[in-house]
Amino acid sequence: MVNLSSFIYFHALRQADKPALVYAGAPVSYGELDRRIVRAAAFLASKVIGADDIVAVFMKNSAAFVEIAFATSHLGAVFLPVNFRLSGEECSYIVAHAGAKLLLADEEFATTVAGIDNVVLLDVAAQSDSSRLAAPGLPAPGSHPRKPEDLFRLMYTSGTTDRPKGVMHSYENFYWKCMDHVIALGMSEADRLLAVGPLYHVGAFDLPGIAILWVGGTLVVQRQFDETETLALIEAERVTCAWFAPMMVGRMLALEGAERYDLSSFKWCIAGGEKTPENRIRDFTRLFRAARFIDGYGLTETCSGDTLMEAGKEIEKIGSTGRALAHVEITIRDDEGELLPTRTEGEICLRGPKVTKGYWRDPKKTEQSFYSDWFRSGDVGYLDEDGFLFITDRKKDMIISGGENIASSEIERVIYQMSEVADCAVIGLPDPKWGERPAAIIVARAGQVLSVEEVQSRCRAALAGFKVPSRIFFRDALPRNPSGKVLKRVLRDELAGGIESEAKS
Repeated sequence: MVNLSSFIYFHALRQADKPALVYAGAPVSYGELDRRIVRAAAFLASKVIGADDIVAVFMKNSAAFVEIAFATSHLGAVFLPVNFRLSGEECSYIVAHAGAKLLLADEEFATTVAGIDNVVLLDVAAQSDSSRLAAPGLPAPGSHPRKPEDLFRLMYTSGTTDRPKGVMHSYENFYWKCMDHVIALGMSEADRLLAVGPLYHVGAFDLPGIAILWVGGTLVVQRQFDETETLALIEAERVTCAWFAPMMVGRMLALEGAERYDLSSFKWCIAGGEKTPENRIRDFTRLFRAARFIDGYGLTETCSGDTLMEAGKEIEKIGSTGRALAHVEITIRDDEGELLPTRTEGEICLRGPKVTKGYWRDPKKTEQSFYSDWFRSGDVGYLDEDGFLFITDRKKDMIISGGENIASSEIERVIYQMSEVADCAVIGLPDPKWGERPAAIIVARAGQVLSVEEVQSRCRAALAGFKVPSRIFFRDALPRNPSGKVLKRVLRDELAGGIESEAKS
């Protein structure tokens, strides 16, 4: 069987007392985790969840998040983690589009999910132990066998359209991902991985994420990032490795007194996804003296982590995100899908067993995303003579803020619903803390007046807080090319350079 619960059961038989999880200072052994998974599966089965049903979660990091993911797989059902930062409207769309049969949410999000059917709320006790959801006497369900090609998870990601699309992940995708990361990172049962990024995101769940349990190591779960708490947790739990969003690294490095923590156990972190400057890498190694900084590149569509920088190459190949992993192929192609030579910029395309087969209930988008069996990333870059990947631009109209992908069209859709708006464009502008923040450029209808506060208030009512434009600009017209397409690169260059004189924030 390829169910996730099968490898927890494997380790529970052989090292039942070893800590599998640590959450809120409390260790959970492999034996106990196996018991909790079966009890949580019994609860789900009591809600008439079975093979191929979709179970959604709207939760912050917790022991229960991990346990429910495994319990869902135990029943042969499909796991759907939803970004807890989304608005109720956004969450409702994803749950409905996916066809989720049940939504489990932290009780603090009760208001957000109030309009959704079949919701189960988890209190603080259940967040620490999902088996508390199961009433005494519920029968223990057996593991429903799954095959490598079966659907394991749906993950909705911001796209270039006005709605997110559901990426389909099979067990095959996930396990080949785990294999590649174990090989590249040399992971073992001695490692203690910190999950501090949100587990609804491939960074925390997949890079390398749950693969630590695959090899019998320990997953230390932090509910949400706080630079002081994170450094203290690394010291207290002797954490050896982690994935960090670039914003997290910046905040830890900027923390006054960070050097007082004993970080000697820490061996590496993956913290890429952007062009990491040399001074950031050097600052990191001054704080984490025994660790290396690993830049990388990956997509939700590939379970993340397609390239990783190799030890000793960080400065020599500065600006690169590393080389393709063992079972990943990367090529650079032009707009017709033809191969391009070394050091020639084009679209980054990927192939391999960890690449998605496509998008849930969207054959058209699936077809548009492939050249034969090569997935089109939408990113622009080139390969050097040694096979190292350099990312130079994003072909997709995407904003990356604090590690989150934001489709500008999602925000534009909300702004265009305002009757006072004649035209608008949303772009990402540099931000020292978040990397980028959304900014909106608006053309008001004749005789209409809009304020910055009013635009932001209406966006906040329909969008997650991190998608609300932090800056609003008003113009008489937007720059367009002869075919009528808004020239967003022109807007980015002007506004980032401080040329726009009408900026209001």
